[in-house]
Amino acid sequence: MSVFIELGPRPEEPGRISEPHSYAPEVKAQLEVDAKEIIGRYPSPRSALIPLLHLVQSEDSYLTPAGLAFCAEQLQLTGVEVAAVATFYSMYRRGPTGDYLVGVCTNTLCAIMGGDAIFDALKQHLGIGDGETTDDGRITLRHVECNAACDFAPVVMVNWEFFDNQTPASARALVEALRSGQQVNPTRGQPMCTFRQTSRILAGYAGKD
Repeated sequence: MSVFIELGPRPEEPGRISEPHSYAPEVKAQLEVDAKEIIGRYPSPRSALIPLLHLVQSEDSYLTPAGLAFCAEQLQLTGVEVAAVATFYSMYRRGPTGDYLVGVCTNTLCAIMGGDAIFDALKQHLGIGDGETTDDGRITLRHVECNAACDFAPVVMVNWEFFDNQTPASARALVEALRSGQQVNPTRGQPMCTFRQTSRILAGYAGKD
């Protein structure tokens, strides 16, 4: 079952959940094992939809029609019901995502404190635009909305972890450290892992491969 939903996208995102594909049998079999465990945590299977979306995102780095169809099949929901949730939350990606999703807050306070300058510096340094990924597949850059960390402005987020009080120079150093495979620790929170690993943690598999 393929699911194609016309969206009202943010400027940097594609208008569809794109690139349909099907899962290889061994991949689907493992996803089914994981999905069964996730669904078993909830009194109502439908309540497992959000972590299941994170699960398929951990497989693909974004939500694909195959991922949406898998969630619908596991929960006996329609494709529209699944897509309605998938396209509502900004933590679900609509296109392929690099190892590190680097988001620069450009809302009012962060912008005034230097967020716009940081975003422009990273675009120039990485040679990519908003929502694009570097050729090595390491960094996807995007602007993000307020992260409720205004007292630490300007803020950069990497895979949803906070890096506070950034400057253009520190942000450039941050992305270069990520690209070179160095261990990078956020201002607060857990040590960094890749976007796929982060999605798996959000599916409820913290500490698991």
